[in-house]
Amino acid sequence: MNGEHGTRPPVLVGYDGSPDGERALRWAVEEARLRGTALIVCHAWHWPYPFQPPDEGTFEVIRGLGAIVADDGVRKAHALAEGLDVRWRLVQGWPTAALIKASQDAGMVVVGARGHGGFDELSVGSTAVQLPARAGRPVVVVRPEEAPARRDGGRVVVGVDGSPASEAALGFAFEEAAVRGATVQAVCGWWDPAALPGPDRVPYVQPESVRHEAIARFERGVAPWKREHPKVPVETDFVVDRPRRALVAAAKGADLLVVGDRGIGSVPEMILGPVTQAALHEAPCPVAVVPAPIAPAA
Repeated sequence: MNGEHGTRPPVLVGYDGSPDGERALRWAVEEARLRGTALIVCHAWHWPYPFQPPDEGTFEVIRGLGAIVADDGVRKAHALAEGLDVRWRLVQGWPTAALIKASQDAGMVVVGARGHGGFDELSVGSTAVQLPARAGRPVVVVRPEEAPARRDGGRVVVGVDGSPASEAALGFAFEEAAVRGATVQAVCGWWDPAALPGPDRVPYVQPESVRHEAIARFERGVAPWKREHPKVPVETDFVVDRPRRALVAAAKGADLLVVGDRGIGSVPEMILGPVTQAALHEAPCPVAVVPAPIAPAA
């Protein structure tokens, strides 16, 4: 997919002027700079009431206020990275739908964990959950715990469970590590059903052999990406713990946590898999949610 800047698709950032929007903007500026691509600052605007505005002039005033916000984001992006190709895009609609529409040519979308209008008690707003489930491309959610961007070194953690989305997440993680000069830490959180108490316990005859097979499958899944990116340092951690806890713990101090949108055991009715949702709510660093490839029609 060709973008608006050479052969690399642009980075699209949702910006609304909120504190989380500012954090997302800073992260997206650094990402565009590292990738050598354009940055598009997108602001979604809409008439916030269930009835039509009294006149066209009122409607245009709301749109004009949105343009001011988008232009402010562009100015701040230029201040952060002089010479970066930055454009703004104003889209009418609610944030999730507007960003999906605006991201058709983008390589990734970056948003804050919460925007204006969210409840203080929410760690993650609706857009940060709905957008990764529907955008069809990687979405990075920048949480308030964001660490300062590092130009060299650092760590990209990726969750691996053997699902198609996990495979896509591995590819994205290695790509991110390559542009950042970072290490990939591939983490497989594995919980043996034989260890569960009560009626859910599965009495494996040889639990150690099952564990060794799980480790071997994990290593085989990472191996092709290690060969494709021989210059990227790689650590593989097989952790006997719930995947949710294993990933959140590994993400402490990381530059980025990468997960698939739906892992093994996720049901189609869920907007995102349970581990992915936990990462969005609990991870101590930015989280990239990568969709599984679309299966070809039969």
